Amino acid sequence: MEPSPKRLPTLDEVAERAGVSRTAASRAINNVPHVSRAKREAVARAVRELGYVPNPTARALARSRVGAVVLAVSSDEPGLFADPFFAEITVGVSAALEQTEFELILLLANTARGKERLRQMLRSRRADGVMLMALRGDDPLSRLAEEGELPVVFGGLPLTGEPRWYVDADNRGGGRLAAEHLVRTGRRRPVMVTGHVDTQVAVAREAGFAEGLALAGLPRPAVEPGDFSEEGGAVAMRRLLDAHPDLDAVFVASDGMAVGALRTLRDRGRRVPEDVAVIGFNDLAGARSTHPPLTTVHQPVRALGHEMARMLVGLIEGQQPSPLILPTRLTVRDSAPAASPSGI
Repeated sequence: MEPSPKRLPTLDEVAERAGVSRTAASRAINNVPHVSRAKREAVARAVRELGYVPNPTARALARSRVGAVVLAVSSDEPGLFADPFFAEITVGVSAALEQTEFELILLLANTARGKERLRQMLRSRRADGVMLMALRGDDPLSRLAEEGELPVVFGGLPLTGEPRWYVDADNRGGGRLAAEHLVRTGRRRPVMVTGHVDTQVAVAREAGFAEGLALAGLPRPAVEPGDFSEEGGAVAMRRLLDAHPDLDAVFVASDGMAVGALRTLRDRGRRVPEDVAVIGFNDLAGARSTHPPLTTVHQPVRALGHEMARMLVGLIEGQQPSPLILPTRLTVRDSAPAASPSGI
């Protein structure tokens, strides 16, 4: 009787011996760049100890390119891609991909079906990489990104944890700039309208604003949450006026919400900037056409999309880029001028 041939070790056994996930083991064996050195060494040791031989067909598939990348957005906003912010992000991403082989796939991943589509895309390698935007709280998209075998770049930091590759704006520094400007122009009772409280963007902008006021000896401001929409800004401004009728300035965590805040102030008979100074955040085109024109923290939104795509392409091509924080600056217009209005 012929002896049965020795059974070859499996990828699952390699992963178990190395103490890593099956996905991490596959990444390391196929020399995919987005694997930590510790995991790569552990897998290499397990391969040697077990005598594992990779399937050449599987390796070829792992290294092949599809020619497409995904911009996945976790948002339930119905008019998301009509939002000037996401329009600018998309323009920046497209510009960076223009001279490459990669096409862009836009994917709304806010529903269970959308998340499942992204999971299948990650597992079946129907794209070469993913950019994730608008994560809130403990978004399962972060875990999906870790489970997949594709490189992932985050547009903005998630609220929990810090991914290996991300592009973000200096949101905390931008909030600090707003506080410093209001203090410099004589405002002493500022308040704030923040965004979704389960987003890192809102948390960082609020922290920076409070920090800037504290450095000037002012107390932590009253804060009312909004939802990054114009109506959300209007409602939050009404609540702040009801609770703090003597307020003399408001920092609003997005230009869209600032438009709503300006509307509420006008409806309540408050003059801007004489009675209340208003500062927004983003500095998109619409900030110039508000009444009065909006002082706002400028973040390079199109550049954010551009750098996300550049970073992802670099990862796909085997580079090891570093995370990137883009600077913010204050654009001063009439809603919070550099010189204090008379009477303040």
